[in-house]
Amino acid sequence: MSFELRDRDLLGRIGRLTVKGKTIETPAFMPVVNPLIETIPAKKLRQDFGCEILITNSYIIRNHFKDVPNLELHKLLDYDGVVMTDSGAYQILVYGEVEVTQDEIINWQKQIGSDISVILDIPTGWDVPREKVEFTVKETLRRAEEALPLIEDTPNLWVGPIQGGRHLGLVAESATRIGKMPFDIHALGSPTEVMERYMYPVLVDMAMTAKLNAPVERPIHLFGAGHPNILAMSVAMGYDLFDSAAYALFAKDERYLTTRGTYLFKDLQYLPCSCPVCRNQSPEDIRDLPRGERQRVIAQHNMHVTMSEMETVKQAISEGSLWDLVETRAKGHAQMTSALKTLSKYSKHLEAGSPGFKGKGVFYYDYHSLAKPEVIRYQNRLVNNYQSPENIDTRILISAPQRKPYSRSREFRKLKEKLAQGKKEIQYCFIAAPYGLIPEYLAETYPASQYQIAEPLDQETIQHTVNNIIEYLEKYPIKNTVIIFRDNEMERELVGKLGEKYPSIKIEELDQTGLSDQILGLIIK
Repeated sequence: MSFELRDRDLLGRIGRLTVKGKTIETPAFMPVVNPLIETIPAKKLRQDFGCEILITNSYIIRNHFKDVPNLELHKLLDYDGVVMTDSGAYQILVYGEVEVTQDEIINWQKQIGSDISVILDIPTGWDVPREKVEFTVKETLRRAEEALPLIEDTPNLWVGPIQGGRHLGLVAESATRIGKMPFDIHALGSPTEVMERYMYPVLVDMAMTAKLNAPVERPIHLFGAGHPNILAMSVAMGYDLFDSAAYALFAKDERYLTTRGTYLFKDLQYLPCSCPVCRNQSPEDIRDLPRGERQRVIAQHNMHVTMSEMETVKQAISEGSLWDLVETRAKGHAQMTSALKTLSKYSKHLEAGSPGFKGKGVFYYDYHSLAKPEVIRYQNRLVNNYQSPENIDTRILISAPQRKPYSRSREFRKLKEKLAQGKKEIQYCFIAAPYGLIPEYLAETYPASQYQIAEPLDQETIQHTVNNIIEYLEKYPIKNTVIIFRDNEMERELVGKLGEKYPSIKIEELDQTGLSDQILGLIIK
């Protein structure tokens, strides 16, 4: 196996996964294909939708084609891309058992030429007693150990599933222990029921726990994730592979997928999509089709919008705006917004996985943006790495000018020129949300010089900014400090919290008459 990292943002990454001489780009969506009921033929999925990889169920194929001599998976599906096979574990989740042993299903997957294969794990499921959860984790780990001699030196890649459900300690144990085994790929099992119940905050905790404890160098798969609205967040958490039959199952119920949610097709007055299906037809045209044809057309739309969203996610990674996309998609459902708040708890991990400047400025929308890597990284570096110039005996905190970079603004340069007559060594720091303080010598660097912030500020942003400023002042105190502030909520809050510790001057504009004399008077005093 070869897994080559090409680009990254947050924990999301663009990579190239090679198996049996075939290479796919990740993150990748795998449509679930049932060879007995092909809503969209596998060959058409590659030709018309660009699917380089799909997933099918080796257990179902075995039940129906076991007696076919020399059965070859790719010929059966009429598909020349990468094919992943599940082992029947989902059937265990649904029906309680399967009529096959692990040895039999492993050998079957090798025999039919699967490219990526899964051992016969035991899914955790949802709403089961902890004792049952512990069993699924232990039994999956036991089966993983047992499978190793059978999968050694095989050309296909093997998936080591991670179980534990909502019990995060068990998820961490499962990911850690199976990560020590020589599997090629890992997968978080049992998230389907969580997603079906819209329990997206729970999904975030499960997914992040698995990701942070699995080997970072191996691809990781999120079973059952295929709705377009969850893909951006899932990729941001570091997942590389996704599969779902939602494109077909939702179409069967005449449900129309979008990145903002799901619509009942009967309720649509317009088609909010420009895919080939929707571009030249009206809702009435599609409603007039026979039921089977109508379902097929909706499935094609669902597939188009899913594949398009994956391209959108990769573009966001390449330009460093994945968090912006996650924020946007999270506004499509209340529970997705809750999930965004949960994801913010892991902001330090997201920051650690993100690269630096990618040539694009930062947009700050509201307090959700506090979890952006640029915001986290700036404060960490300011407090831990930045040192004031030597021989500084005075610090002036200045309300930020209207234009960036702040250090080049006409009113600041004029004020600085007048204060230079006082013969003091002064450190100038601009007061600016959401970063806190921006020292003069950092004002022309990224991200301080390249960001836009939505106003008025919310309370969370105000508190974050004020706390950042106080943290810096306490770590690097200069007794002779003066605050030049405007009469706005954030700067009043700052002055109020600092109390009588530092003298302050309230201003209308930086270049107002007599300001330099007032400041010099306070400095001398």
